[in-house]
Amino acid sequence: MTRVPVTIMRGGTSKGVFFNYEDMPVNVAEWEEFLLDIMGSPNHMQIDGLGGANSLTSKIAIIKKSDIKDIDIDYTFAQVSINECFVDFKGNCGNISSAVGPYAIEKGLVAAQEPITKVRIFNTNTKKVIVAEVEVENGRVKTEGDCSIPGVPGTGSPIYLSFTRAEGAVTGKLFPTGNPIDIIQTPSGSIPISIIDVANPLVFVKAQDIGLIGSELPHDYSQEKLKELEEIRSVAAEMCQFANKEDATKKSPAVPKMTIIAPPMDYIDLTGIERKASDMDLVIRMMSMQRPHQALAITGAICATAGVFLKDTILSDIVTVNQEMVRLAHPAGIMQTKIDLLAGHISAIKVIRTARTILEGYVYTKKVTSFPTC
Repeated sequence: MTRVPVTIMRGGTSKGVFFNYEDMPVNVAEWEEFLLDIMGSPNHMQIDGLGGANSLTSKIAIIKKSDIKDIDIDYTFAQVSINECFVDFKGNCGNISSAVGPYAIEKGLVAAQEPITKVRIFNTNTKKVIVAEVEVENGRVKTEGDCSIPGVPGTGSPIYLSFTRAEGAVTGKLFPTGNPIDIIQTPSGSIPISIIDVANPLVFVKAQDIGLIGSELPHDYSQEKLKELEEIRSVAAEMCQFANKEDATKKSPAVPKMTIIAPPMDYIDLTGIERKASDMDLVIRMMSMQRPHQALAITGAICATAGVFLKDTILSDIVTVNQEMVRLAHPAGIMQTKIDLLAGHISAIKVIRTARTILEGYVYTKKVTSFPTC
């Protein structure tokens, strides 16, 4: 077996395996086999690898010092399928993005500057720039602090992420179909959807149009309902030209991301806290790799925030926002996003996350041999 340096980090509400690009197989064609092997896929428990048998913990970040002017770091994201021999490189993960800045500083790829180090990140999947603001103390990334985020126990140092010019991240278009609203046919009848590509492509559907309330928690979805949601997502994948709808689950499982929205309402979240309608602007539920998301993907929050401000989407039908802050109510709590406007247009959308290093060491791979050290 070959051993490869590895770092495991939590970023926001996700956990991922971080590699320095220089430690990856030289032959990029071997990346998929390598990543499947080290994560233990395909296996529903990922028992023979680092994966945690959950889409939120089956993520990879590949980091290198950038050669692009005014950019510090190139970052490639990979979503490793749990049950299939497939690694999806199409989109990005905003939560994992929040750990990229701390990783780059700790590995010496970016010089630490106190009290705040700005890390300009180029996401190679979407060809978009993310700016991370990371607190630094005594030349090291500061991890302790008073910032708390729903879905993560305890507190930490805040990390500010700004997604700039994030529209058309994967498809090259704000509205992949050219329309803010499309009508699709389902076994239950025709329903309106909005497919929006900002930070990642999402397909939005109103809860009431698919027989849901909107405040459901992850354990509330029946297998029949999950199948229905995946059928809608597969139709949207074909509309985005990612794959034929019959093949979308296998060939494009991560994008577009299925997203259910509803007006503000009172509900009890996963932690047992009662959330009040007055504290939110939108109720939102996402699917991640065909399973209910335990919280809310950052790229999903970015895309939803943009959708609220765009005209004639099904989100703008529900939400009237008279401020630059948007409050998104998800299963684990409420996330706030902030819009930066320039000449009446969105120039950036900002979120607050926390992140920390969990493990540094080596991972052993059985199958791939074309490493720089070989």
